[in-house]
Amino acid sequence: MTGTGLTTSYRDPRFAPQRGAVGRLLARGSVLYRLDWVLFAACTALSLIGSVLVWSATRDRTAINHGDSSYFLVRHVINMVIGMGLCAVIIGVGARRLRTAVPFIYAFAVLGVLAVLSPLGSTVNGAHSWIVLGGGFSIQPSEFVKIAITLGMATLLSARVDAGERQFPDDRAVLHSLILAAIPMGVILLMPDLGSTMVMVVLVLGVLGVSGAPKKWLAGLVAVGAIGAFAVVQLHILKQYQIARFAAFANPSLDPSGVGYNTAQARIAIGSGGLLGKGLFHGSQTTGQFVPEQQTDFVFTVAGEELGFVGAGVIILILGVVLWRACRIARQAGDLYGTLVAAGVASWFAFQGFENIGMTLGIMPVAGIPLPFVSYGGSSMFAVWVGVGLLQSVRVLRPVSA
Repeated sequence: MTGTGLTTSYRDPRFAPQRGAVGRLLARGSVLYRLDWVLFAACTALSLIGSVLVWSATRDRTAINHGDSSYFLVRHVINMVIGMGLCAVIIGVGARRLRTAVPFIYAFAVLGVLAVLSPLGSTVNGAHSWIVLGGGFSIQPSEFVKIAITLGMATLLSARVDAGERQFPDDRAVLHSLILAAIPMGVILLMPDLGSTMVMVVLVLGVLGVSGAPKKWLAGLVAVGAIGAFAVVQLHILKQYQIARFAAFANPSLDPSGVGYNTAQARIAIGSGGLLGKGLFHGSQTTGQFVPEQQTDFVFTVAGEELGFVGAGVIILILGVVLWRACRIARQAGDLYGTLVAAGVASWFAFQGFENIGMTLGIMPVAGIPLPFVSYGGSSMFAVWVGVGLLQSVRVLRPVSA
């Protein structure tokens, strides 16, 4: 029937370029083929679950939602979409190009946290770690320091190893990488933002431990950390509200109507959910607005109360899938640089998730850390999706058979 105009032959050359382009896009070895779709699905699922939990936590809070019950829901979804876009950009740029851009990324991150200490910085919920942009938008530069430290340490520790000059990083590379991490961490501690500093400490230990660096450095870091914690307390670097949080953690019955209120209400909310929960939008603690900052730091309490042990367990399970895929990418990376980048992101996600969930259960001190992908917050959402982009960019460079 060729030439009748009623049908088009599949051999029509006009369709060959399209067929070829699609074929190349989906072919074995292409970028799409190499992506970790399980990781992407798990992160997307967490973000979508978070949007529902944020909606439940804020739809009745007229004092903060400007009379619009879907105000935070819409913004959370927008943040998620922007985060996914940043993830795609990172994948498109690629791990190798990012490696050459590390000095610029690091300088941008350090300047960002320094700006917080300038008149540009603002205090939100007791933490002087924000830059208010206006129009209801603000950024927390410390979130992006996690990315800069991950890339910077991976670059310094892997340079001579990937070049074939050494089997493991030498003392000089380790020292330089620790100085690189210490500069922005010191600035963040001066804000003071103890929660972000805790995450970065674990991130540094994770990258250093995986790098194969001499064990004396890890032992030394632990010792320095203990001395530093003592000095922070003695020099009164921490704000009074931060000291009170640790006191409430050590003694849960301390001042239940004051400093211990948040954790007490969080445990009540989670405990009241039982096995299957009270049902979405039917949590008495949530609708009664008893838990402060429930859309951000304490969003896990919404899951515990309204979705119960099963629903909260699903969130932990999906977060476990994310960490599993991150560790798998680290193990299969084709060079030390890729391994360290993936290990840094995995350490970051693991500790931040553990700390956030732990503080709602009373097994960790309250440190103002969001739950990755789930909590409301643009800076956090952007940063974790950039982290996913880093993981995917490392996976794209792995051998096809891996």
